[in-house]
Amino acid sequence: MNNKPKIAVFASGNGSNFQAIADAIQTGELEAELLLVVTDRPKAFVVERAKKAGIASFAFIPTEYDSKQTYEKMLKEKLKSHGVEWIILAGYMRLIGPVLLEAFENRIINIHPSALPAFPGKDAIGQTMASGANTAGVTVHFVDAGMDTGKIIAQQTFSINGRNQEAVEKEIHAIEHRLYPSTLQQLFNR
Repeated sequence: MNNKPKIAVFASGNGSNFQAIADAIQTGELEAELLLVVTDRPKAFVVERAKKAGIASFAFIPTEYDSKQTYEKMLKEKLKSHGVEWIILAGYMRLIGPVLLEAFENRIINIHPSALPAFPGKDAIGQTMASGANTAGVTVHFVDAGMDTGKIIAQQTFSINGRNQEAVEKEIHAIEHRLYPSTLQQLFNR
């Protein structure tokens, strides 16, 4: 019997954090079963990544539903039918609403490219750079009803040291790709 946590990754774009998670599962660094990739953008590159990794994907278009509640109910049923226990957000650019928050209470995790609570929301790296901050970072946190306000699970920061935005983004992605799988492994082992 497989007791590994059963996860779905939600992503809206390139899917590099999905790839890091899938790779960590493949190497045994992350003991989880990746059952499904969910995207709100059917043409997102994460769909290609999932296909290449042999992971089922499901794409939906939110505007085709009359409300967030309606599409979240559909997603809840889709996740339950696949046996998903945890939702892992990896560049999913939508706030999670009450339907999924209740169905997966304390089992929705997000990664954010700033040292929260600083710079929540979109373009956190741009916000960090525009502020003149001396440090940047990455935060893994539980998802609640707010925007990037859930309880912090892990965080790593680094000194910007005069680097430009491209260099800071590169460092953030490198940290994300290490921190997310290792944090998930620690969380699942609790």
